[in-house]
Amino acid sequence: MRKLSKVFVALGLLALVAAAVAYGASSHKSASDTLVFASSADPVALDGALISDGESGRVIIQIYEGLVALKPGTTIVVPSLATKWKASPDGKKWTFTLRSGVKFSDGTAMDAAAVCYNFNRWYNFTGSFQNPSATYYWQTVFGGFKTYDPKSGAPKGSLFSSCTATGSSTVTIALTAPSAAFLGALSLPSFFIGSPTAMQKYGADQGSVDSDGVFHPTGTYATAHPTGTGPFMLQSWTRGDKLVLVRNPDYWGKKAILSQLIFRPIADNAARLQALQNGEIQGYDLVEPQDVATIKGDSNLQLLSRPPFNVGIVGMNQSMPPMNNLKVRQAVAYGLDRATVVKAFYGGRGQVAKEFQPPSLFGYSNTVKQYPYNPAKAKALLKAAGLKLPVTINFWYPTSVSRPYMPDPVKNFQAFSASLTKSGFKVVPHAAPWNPDYLGGVQAGKAQVFLYGWTGDYGDPDDFDGVFFRTPQKQWGFNNPAIFNILTKARDETSIAKRVALYKQANNMIMDFLPGVPYVHTSPALAFDKNVKGYVPSPVDIQLFSGVSIG
Repeated sequence: MRKLSKVFVALGLLALVAAAVAYGASSHKSASDTLVFASSADPVALDGALISDGESGRVIIQIYEGLVALKPGTTIVVPSLATKWKASPDGKKWTFTLRSGVKFSDGTAMDAAAVCYNFNRWYNFTGSFQNPSATYYWQTVFGGFKTYDPKSGAPKGSLFSSCTATGSSTVTIALTAPSAAFLGALSLPSFFIGSPTAMQKYGADQGSVDSDGVFHPTGTYATAHPTGTGPFMLQSWTRGDKLVLVRNPDYWGKKAILSQLIFRPIADNAARLQALQNGEIQGYDLVEPQDVATIKGDSNLQLLSRPPFNVGIVGMNQSMPPMNNLKVRQAVAYGLDRATVVKAFYGGRGQVAKEFQPPSLFGYSNTVKQYPYNPAKAKALLKAAGLKLPVTINFWYPTSVSRPYMPDPVKNFQAFSASLTKSGFKVVPHAAPWNPDYLGGVQAGKAQVFLYGWTGDYGDPDDFDGVFFRTPQKQWGFNNPAIFNILTKARDETSIAKRVALYKQANNMIMDFLPGVPYVHTSPALAFDKNVKGYVPSPVDIQLFSGVSIG
């Protein structure tokens, strides 16, 4: 743990007292400078480069910042560590002017050299860091690395070319191709800027892949010493218990109102609600639909809603026969009673999805092939594929987690399993904890059929269609150059009219090819104590707490 100033120690002691009050409260009169927020699971890591899950991102954005950010409650790109930027006429070079006088929480300078250190670090990852479960976002946004390793599963070639520092306040990022989606992607926590000094000191580039193909950081940077420029700093993290952040007293911008922010992992939905009602926590995300009426009817609580910007999916891995047969994938699609699941488990806050991107994004197509529930048709397709009924499939689902697109994964699995059984399949269940076994295992290509989903990170179709299908990925197990190429072309196109047309065409192609079955878009709810003020729900699941207060 880095050395703390006397002022910081004093703040930490006061915060600990406040935390004790919050934990022991039996009413809704919470400590004015401490907020306890219940997450559904622990973060995977606190190094943005190594995460793809929302629980990690929620904490990371309190500690770190990127060159750009999103305006609260929107997908509009606004300045952050960069005050302005300009693209070259060919769209391949982006020059950023950095905010002056900003320091990392370890006291070192956030300057052009530090920014390029981060970009070059990501680009130069080798070995286990090229595993898709390790650097998911780098690979989906930028592609591959400087050194190509065909055994890693990472794509060959990269959108990133170089980062050049001019003086201390100007950075030029060169790309190998124009990218209309590049700027918005920089608002992702995976591209937030960390302290080079701390990364070197605490082994940020140490990690390994286990026998199941799941990446684990082995240095202490991502678990005990994350160091950014954000309004909060990590004080302590005890997995399964709590993660404690404290106000950064030297933050360059408006200081956080809260002196302490505590995240408690509570996997069970009912337990999160009970903890809020008892005053043990002051807020939580991923409210289960059936609890909405209870919260609305409690004068001590308040309910907030996110704009719908997500998708729930039943994925299929084509590297595992018979999922490589289109007729079988179509049979799965016709065998999923999506409408009943959405009606039964989403409390009126969901709509049946027809494609992989939400309707609010440009490029949504109204002419995609649809697959309404039809057990007879599913059975006929399986027979046409030459298979004997019932056809055995291994269906994976996560435990100990709740996501915006699947508040209760077990219920979704049970309902889908029942409808697939009626449609000619024999479903073999496989359950695993979300972190790290399930998410890492799916991304490493271990699951044949699986529950999955996505909450958008920025307002571009590349963050949905592109994340899933612009490059080959082990979790989907297919090679379709036509889809890869059109999504790359759509990402790079600078004309918005042409981008709209390309994404509509791509969505039609994807739903014809059917790598998975999208089944729901939701408007997730958050619940807070009535005294919590200043929280702005975001469509991209950004949990900014620096402007939040209690009382």
